[in-house]
Amino acid sequence: MADDDVTALRAFRAGLFVCCTRRRDALLEVLDAVLTAGAVPSLPHLSLAPGHRRGWGSVYAALRRGHISFEALRSLLLRQPMPDGPPLYAVDVSVWPRPGAATSPERGYQYHSPRRRDGRDPVVPGWAYQWLTRLSWDRDSWTAPVDVRRVRPEEKPTDLAVEQLKTLVATRPAAQRGEVPLVLFDAGYDAGGFTHALADTPVALLIRLRSNRHFWFAPVRTTAHPRGRPKRHGAKFVCDDPATWPAPTAELHAADEAYGRVRVRAWTGLHTYVRRPVRPGVVGQYRGPRRLTHGTVVRLEVGRLPGRRRTPDVVWLWWQPPPEPGCEPGSPSPADLDRLWRGYCRRADLEQTFRFLKQTLRWVTPRVRLPEQADRWTWLVIAAYTQLRLARGAVADHRRPGERPLPPARLTPARVHRSFATLAWCLPPVAAAPNPCGRSPGRPKGRRSAPAARYPPRKKAA
Repeated sequence: MADDDVTALRAFRAGLFVCCTRRRDALLEVLDAVLTAGAVPSLPHLSLAPGHRRGWGSVYAALRRGHISFEALRSLLLRQPMPDGPPLYAVDVSVWPRPGAATSPERGYQYHSPRRRDGRDPVVPGWAYQWLTRLSWDRDSWTAPVDVRRVRPEEKPTDLAVEQLKTLVATRPAAQRGEVPLVLFDAGYDAGGFTHALADTPVALLIRLRSNRHFWFAPVRTTAHPRGRPKRHGAKFVCDDPATWPAPTAELHAADEAYGRVRVRAWTGLHTYVRRPVRPGVVGQYRGPRRLTHGTVVRLEVGRLPGRRRTPDVVWLWWQPPPEPGCEPGSPSPADLDRLWRGYCRRADLEQTFRFLKQTLRWVTPRVRLPEQADRWTWLVIAAYTQLRLARGAVADHRRPGERPLPPARLTPARVHRSFATLAWCLPPVAAAPNPCGRSPGRPKGRRSAPAARYPPRKKAA
């Protein structure tokens, strides 16, 4: 098992060398420093790592002038070993706060930061990144990121998620094309924005809903000839009003060791609508009839949460099965309901990945100026995390006092990162040795730099 992990790790490092097309040696040395230096307060501290052979200025120069083929790296990530079981993915946005970077362009202004607890406005400007990650069906702290895109202020996360899913279906390996992936979304995504955009994409969607959402059943057709336009909406379904709930189409009762008693109810045949604006950015002006989006509303209730004492909340979900030409979405089977609630419980694993990337791999620590530098650094962090995942079976458990011993298959990302330095010395170096270039002449005498341009944060489009 360890030999297979080392072989896969070496193949990934060799493929990563091909993905870097400019300043590849400096970029790969920065990546090795991230894996072996531990937690560092800034980018220049990476140059002090034992495996970094270049000067401290090469770190910023690699991020500013280097180039990484994101398409090639995305394909390389999809070819790596994935978790067992049917494909399960999660899409979510994580923010890189940049409140004081007045010279950084393309900063959005409506990003919520939970760190603001001093009474100030919690909405801070920054860069938002949308992650597409493969999840495991088991209770595990590991995920497999396969794609990340920066959400610009004029873009909508739902439209960007559609593009990511189409790219995933088109570029995944042939061995994975026979299975339909289940993609999980949080409540910030528009359930009606996926139906017509993914009409020809074989994916199943599971989106969390707010508890005050409302939907409609199909209208009852009568044999009489009523006047006026035919009705488009039937009975109304309100999530927080039990009086509007008819008998569920499908229901599941189960007992789980971690979640206690589980009850899942589903109502099929509900629809919502999608508004089509006259012009982008114009609020309140719509054209033509609103397109209807059909799906299934799912209510999930669990008895308890693992490791927590508080009473769990009821979760409302919107399930959209993979599209079938000429067929309406049918009622979910008990096997579908069991797959849906177990899959949605794994969506929280992505939050643990964000926490590890930010606190241990220092994803949002560098104070880079340009968003292109942030993009390159983000992909380097993904490459570092993937190497840790591939090396989880080839490193020893260097646990701290007070930590419980874990088998090699259950090592956490923090423990693997702690032990990766011992494995790095056994891996062949990918980056070439630096060539001495002498002392830099520095800035010419009498020359001054012009003040950097200021870019105010931009608000999201209406």
